[in-house]
Amino acid sequence: MAFDWITGGSLPQFWKNYTSFFEDDNNALQKKYVVFDMDATGLDWKEDVILSIVALGVDGDAINVGEFIEIYIQQDKYTSNSIAAQGIVNNGAEKVVEAEAMIQFLNFAKDAVLVGHNVNLDIEMINQALKRLGLGRLKNQFMDTNVLYQKLKDLPDGTKTGLDEICDALKIDKNERNTISGNTYSTALAFIKMKKKLDI
Repeated sequence: MAFDWITGGSLPQFWKNYTSFFEDDNNALQKKYVVFDMDATGLDWKEDVILSIVALGVDGDAINVGEFIEIYIQQDKYTSNSIAAQGIVNNGAEKVVEAEAMIQFLNFAKDAVLVGHNVNLDIEMINQALKRLGLGRLKNQFMDTNVLYQKLKDLPDGTKTGLDEICDALKIDKNERNTISGNTYSTALAFIKMKKKLDI
């Protein structure tokens, strides 16, 4: 696939398609959510890069089993202190270039509300990837399961609660938490439970 816009061409069609979802006010009674997680070479969104993204769709109060995407990104180098990189490099999964990964993710997410745990870092990592491609920032609204848990338990703003602790509190099975897909699934279950309790 050629990415002509990177070298001075016009904005790509996939970006035009993505931004078109936000041109009109969408007051749909039932919002679409995309829960996602990622692995990266580190926690510095300015310097580190994304290694993989997993996302799944949530419609209403249920996971949409037909909406799932798993993307692995080619990298030329990895930071020596990246634990996440170790598994991604060796897992043998088919990998795509960063531009193709962003195309796949945006085509999947469309105008859905993005949901993640401590999601700000993930959002900024994607924004940096888009910036490297000469594109704008994500336009999606987003929600953080950590913030939802603060509201649910009436915790002080800024309180950080790990996903494991939230899963324990909500009685969610953590058997699959050792994989990025498992993390995403657990985050989705936690989101759905808190969404119901908070009447979102």
